[in-house]
Formats: sequence, structure tokens, C-alpha cells
Amino acid sequence: MQAIRIEEHGGPEVMRWTELPDPVPGPGEVLVRSAAVGVNYMDVGARAQGGPGWAAPAVLGAEGAGYVTALGAGVEELAVGDRVAWFYHPGSYAELLAVPVAALVKVPDGVSDEVAGGLLMQGLTANHLTTETYPVAPGSTAVVHAAAGGVGQLLTQLVKARGGSVIGLVSRAEKAAVAERAGADHVLVHSGGGFEQQVRELTGGRGADVVYDGGGADTFASSQLSLRPHGVHAYYGPFMGVPTLRPTDLPNSILLSYPVVHHHVATRADLVRRTGELFDLVLDGRLTQRITGRYPLADAARAHADLESRRTTGKLILLP
Repeated sequence: MQAIRIEEHGGPEVMRWTELPDPVPGPGEVLVRSAAVGVNYMDVGARAQGGPGWAAPAVLGAEGAGYVTALGAGVEELAVGDRVAWFYHPGSYAELLAVPVAALVKVPDGVSDEVAGGLLMQGLTANHLTTETYPVAPGSTAVVHAAAGGVGQLLTQLVKARGGSVIGLVSRAEKAAVAERAGADHVLVHSGGGFEQQVRELTGGRGADVVYDGGGADTFASSQLSLRPHGVHAYYGPFMGVPTLRPTDLPNSILLSYPVVHHHVATRADLVRRTGELFDLVLDGRLTQRITGRYPLADAARAHADLESRRTTGKLILLP
């Protein structure tokens, strides 16, 4: 099989289209032939500097969808021919994968391979942020960073589906229309901090109930200053930079959360239930994944370069 592998960390140029032995599923695993693979900012961080579980050499990627072609010992939940999607399986930029059943869900009819292959990492993140991190309810006001991006558009739609309103932040004026199409009630153009006053004006001086901040260290302080007392700063952008912080730096009695999506789907039962929520929203038209870039798997380096340029909106996927 072929896969995208790195021998060292660095820019997109370290990504190599490499021939590797076909994997063999072990106990509790199935062999899957990829149909669509999602690209995430996490992949960029894993390529550029590594991190836990991402030491070079490594095959990049963590999500996708495909078809079961063989079963390992003891597998009863799935059958050959099943269409499946997986959540956080390192090494997903590959034509074939041996994936633990614990990371897999069946894809319902009506959800395409492309949508399923790019939905779980960002979709479950957005679901976690709008339920357990801060339970959005009718009347809630959320600030959504990178509102034209993949997570941002999903967050906006989930906030709206639960009766909240959205103040979206985008880095360029041309991205405002994308955030508006996703449902943002207001869109602010900012490439860094300094947006807190506009948020307060839009909320009648009260501040937002929650800020979903994947923007990194540059937006950290402004995100907190945009909140009402006891509002929630959900900071999920560690690959974009982690600021230093003393507890006394927090303003207005706010609550700071560092959400980890794995806590949202700690068991396979959780994974099946939470992805079921997403698939149901897709099937009834309340959640749309906007795929804006399709690349051959062999051209994954180009997808990374485009993603890092911040010129992209929506979801990028790789097609084996």
C-alpha cells in the first residue's frame, strides 16, 4: 500500500508518498480500505513539531472513512463490506489501515464517504464544545473563532441548532460571507486580538456567555475580556500556541476550560452515541459539512500548505 510518511518534523516538504507493507488486523481490529481522509490542523502540528504519539518517523492523519475488507480475531460488531468512519486513529493518510473496533462507527445511508471521512474529528470537537464544555441553550451568545473554518462552521451550526446566537470571527473580509452562510448572526474581521469591545457592544455591554477559541495565544486575552462574569473561555487551540497564565490574570470571575475531545467519547458507546447525534443532524439538514478542498492522497503536502496559508475555508479531504 501507499501512505504519506514523514521521517523528520518540518514543513510540508517532509511529507513523502511511501510504499509500506499492507497492515494485518490483529485481535479486535479490522482492515479498512480508505475512501476519504480528513485533514486537520492537528495534522499540521504533528508534522511540524510532533507531540505525544507523533514522534517521527510516522504516517500522518487521524480520521477517515472507508470499507471493511477483513476482520481480526474476536471482532463481532462489524462485517466485511461495512462502511465505517474512524475517530483518532494515527496513521490515517494511508490506502489501507488496521483500525481498532473501539475507534470505528458505522456510517448510515445518506451520509457520503466524503462527509463521514471528514466529520468526526471536527464534528465531535464542536459537539463537545457546545454540550459538555458549555451547554448552549436558547438565548446563549457564543463567540466563534475562525468561523469560516471547518470547526468554526460546525460550531456555528450547532450553536444555532440549540437556539443560541453567534458572533463569528474571521481573519479576512472575504471569509465573512462563509461565516454568514453557516449561520453567524454577526461577523467581525480580526487577525488577532482587539475584538472585545465590539463583542461587548453587540451584547449590550454584558459580554458573551462562551468563547470558542481555537485562535491561539494571540487571541487569548481578548477572548477572556469578551466574556460576561462566569462566562466560559473554551480554549482548544494548543497547536496554535499556549500562553503563560497566572490564575489572577483571569478577568471577571470567568471560567477557563481546556476541552479534550477524547473525554467526550471516552468509550465506544460514547463514540457511537455522539457520532449518531452528528449523523442525525446531517441527515435532517441541520448540519452541513462544507468540503472546499479535495486532493489526491499523494498530494497531501499541498493540502497542508493550503491549510497553513489560512486562505482555505471549510473542510479539506484526501482521496486515495
